[in-house]
Amino acid sequence: MMTSYEYVSAWLQARCKSDRGASLVEYALLVALIAVVCLLAVTFLGKQASSKFSSVGSAIR
Repeated sequence: MMTSYEYVSAWLQARCKSDRGASLVEYALLVALIAVVCLLAVTFLGKQASSKFSSVGSAIR
């Protein structure tokens, strides 16, 4: 027969050993990484893209 301590210990271990939270953290890290890459791309390519759009816009006129 299980003592109350063993019962509570087994119940807590069953509840705490789920991996549901890990996937949420992984998705949050992935979204943060994508956001950083997008910001870096806009920062580095923003001026070049702006000048290209300006030259295309003036060529259309």
